[in-house]
Amino acid sequence: MAERIQDIARPLDAAAVMRLLPAPPRLLALGEPTHGEDTLLDLRNDVFGQLVERHGYRTIAIESDCLRGLIVDDYVTWGTGTLDEVMAHGFSHPWGPSAPNRELVRRMRAYNEDRPAHERLRFAGFDGPLEITGAASPRQALTALHGYLSAQVDADLLPCTAGTLDRLLGADDRWTEPEAMTDPARSVGRSAGAGELRTLAADLVSLLDEQTPHLLAAGSRDAWDRARLHGRTATGLLTYHYWMADTSPARMARLLGVRDRMMADNLLALAGRGPTLVHAHNAHLQREKSSMRMWQGPVEWWSAGALVGARLGGEYAFVATALGTIRHQGVDAPPPDTVEGLLYALEQDPCVVDAGRLAEALGDPRPAPRVSPWFGYAPLDPGHLDSVDGLVFVKDMPRP
Repeated sequence: MAERIQDIARPLDAAAVMRLLPAPPRLLALGEPTHGEDTLLDLRNDVFGQLVERHGYRTIAIESDCLRGLIVDDYVTWGTGTLDEVMAHGFSHPWGPSAPNRELVRRMRAYNEDRPAHERLRFAGFDGPLEITGAASPRQALTALHGYLSAQVDADLLPCTAGTLDRLLGADDRWTEPEAMTDPARSVGRSAGAGELRTLAADLVSLLDEQTPHLLAAGSRDAWDRARLHGRTATGLLTYHYWMADTSPARMARLLGVRDRMMADNLLALAGRGPTLVHAHNAHLQREKSSMRMWQGPVEWWSAGALVGARLGGEYAFVATALGTIRHQGVDAPPPDTVEGLLYALEQDPCVVDAGRLAEALGDPRPAPRVSPWFGYAPLDPGHLDSVDGLVFVKDMPRP
């Protein structure tokens, strides 16, 4: 078995990944099984650099707030602000203090310095303005969309004034109430004002679509793209808050589904702009249905990768990542009878493996999934190999 797997493993680089695919995909998704490991982000940076130089990729999208990501994009594309300011304000979760993220931004800015606009690299966050504990106020997205439209179209076409939005939004801390995630009664999402905002947001997005020929003739495509992002984010946040106020058994499934749908919509928009490397947790990028056990029981929903893959077909590719050890988190060497254990015995590190050929080598029944003693690491599910285009394996995470 080990010899057969050794034959299909290759040292990790962009060329080895591309050889697994019939054609360069519009969205190439590189997953990670845990967050916060700089080694994985360094590998991401290297792969992105190779994709830029050899395969024409120009955008990288990461699992971070899509609105904050605009701050990073302005810096790498146009030099707006300073690197320190961008790292402090351009990332969520928080990824800003990460040294590899800083290096990524620095490299992208240096690459763009003397290049024409159409050759420059672009950065995007594709997550919503969401955290596990709650969601942002829709104020930023709604007011930006309204401001863009009010500067470009006849005022009579607008469904409301900026003052009406401000009155209905009220104080932002109503929306960011931390107790609302576990207590639906603390959410403002199903108030009368929130209902009016959902209608107005839909009307503003409709007007944006209706006026597309005029808007593109009167201004830049970048400005229009950003207005569409603000529209998606506003309607997505209002839907998310609506379900935060729900008391039915469907509540958590809908919240998780709305988040990944917002991710998917952002990725589809990026796909329309050109070839993009996407980096996020494996769970957000997989084609299989996602599941999680929460305080009220098991929850299932379709991930962003499943939604995008259903729409783009072969123009979406997913390469998952699995790890050997994270000893500083109590994750020791994998048992030899697991997929990770078999890969841990390989010479190449890091390596990339054809997932389909790996599945053939394993045969049936597949090895049992590895059990992680740490909740922050999600082991590979051998049953998912048939829906993965490639598998990256990294043996050991060094202690920070």
